[in-house]
Amino acid sequence: MGRQRIYLSLLVDKNKVFKYNKTKIIRFLCMKKRVFYLFTFLLSAAYFIGAQPPSRVVLIRLEDNIHSVTAQFITQSIDKADREQAELVVVQLHTPGGLDQAMRDIISKILNSSTPVAVYVAPSGARAASAGFFILEASDIAAMAPGTNTGAAHPVPALPFVKLEETEMSKVVNDAVAYLSSIVAKRGRNEELAKEAITESRSFTPEEALQGGLIDYICSNIQELLRVLNGKRVTKFNGREVTLNLDSYTIEEMGMSARQRVLSVISQPFVTFILLAIGLIGLYFELTHPGLVFPGVLGAICLVLAFFAFQILPVNYAGLVLIFLAIIFFILEVKVTSYGMLTVAGIISMVFGSMMLISGPIPEMRVPLMLIIPLSLAIAFITTFLLRLVVIAHRKRVTTGDAGLIGEIGVVTQRLNPEGKVFVHGEIWRAVVSKGGSLSKGSKVKVVKVKGLTIEVEGWSEESPLPHK
Repeated sequence: MGRQRIYLSLLVDKNKVFKYNKTKIIRFLCMKKRVFYLFTFLLSAAYFIGAQPPSRVVLIRLEDNIHSVTAQFITQSIDKADREQAELVVVQLHTPGGLDQAMRDIISKILNSSTPVAVYVAPSGARAASAGFFILEASDIAAMAPGTNTGAAHPVPALPFVKLEETEMSKVVNDAVAYLSSIVAKRGRNEELAKEAITESRSFTPEEALQGGLIDYICSNIQELLRVLNGKRVTKFNGREVTLNLDSYTIEEMGMSARQRVLSVISQPFVTFILLAIGLIGLYFELTHPGLVFPGVLGAICLVLAFFAFQILPVNYAGLVLIFLAIIFFILEVKVTSYGMLTVAGIISMVFGSMMLISGPIPEMRVPLMLIIPLSLAIAFITTFLLRLVVIAHRKRVTTGDAGLIGEIGVVTQRLNPEGKVFVHGEIWRAVVSKGGSLSKGSKVKVVKVKGLTIEVEGWSEESPLPHK
């Protein structure tokens, strides 16, 4: 019994020791687990705090003529990139050129922006001609895709049939050369080649531009361009140096607002000319056929849109005057016997006025001749045809109401001496002989005047001339 008690006591003690050790082990393991979780959390927090967020790249696509709307779009996009501290602005360029003032507005914004601006001529097959060449050379980073071209920046007269004097043309060319040279010299690019693009209208392939020092890179796509630019040090126009961090990035593409998209469409010269033509025809149709409403409303809307586009485009108002003068010639053709001379004068005035209407420096900024001639002929035909219908309607004798009785032939049903009754126009009227006298029953008479319910008549025979219908 004693040994059993001792054994049992030892057994109890062992269970207590085991229980005590088990509790300590569980607590120790829990503490280790908590330390592990805490360590993992702190390590993750340190990683996320120390990690840099992806850089923001702003992409602007310019695939249009350069005019005030595209200039406004680009300047607003660069302003937004500056405010939001973007890492880089990429202007993907494909343009035949455009207006000088709009080009200078874009260049001024690029030169004074705090965000580096890369101009990238892309995709393959694109070009940066004329004003586009100036924008490319003014950029902080100039790049081209394979299969593109740039250059051909010689100034041209606003009107294709107007030749400037040698002195005037020299002034224009020298101004363009001085403007571009001042920018290219600061950028460290080839001034001589840039000058040749203006004075000799020289155009360059990407390889020629890279070897000649006009651009910095040839890249197949945006991603390759950004990969090449990662870690590069860019010098802004004011001398400030910026190192590009493009290890990771997100591309945010800027888009035009709805207003800018509408303005960009109607500011195309051929669209503006069509709106003007529809507006003139619509209003003329409403004036010659009042009450139709729809042609007048459509014409007014088109004219308002056309004149709104005139605020964007370089409009020559002498051309606009010639177009309105052509409309006047078409109207006079119906009123005046000119044997077609006024119509010919109207067509000539319409053609020259349309060619002069928009003074674009490049063909894409002018109204094409293949559109001018058919529309001018159509306007001439429509205006003369509508006006002729109006004149014919006005010359037609009235056949309704009291005035419709004048000239009608009737029969005397009650002797006129000088008053009596006549049957005319399906009715019996009280009648009086206009010059006195009498007419027997059965005589034929012609109505010469209507006075209320009484008509004045005169005798009529088969030998008398037929009444004018």
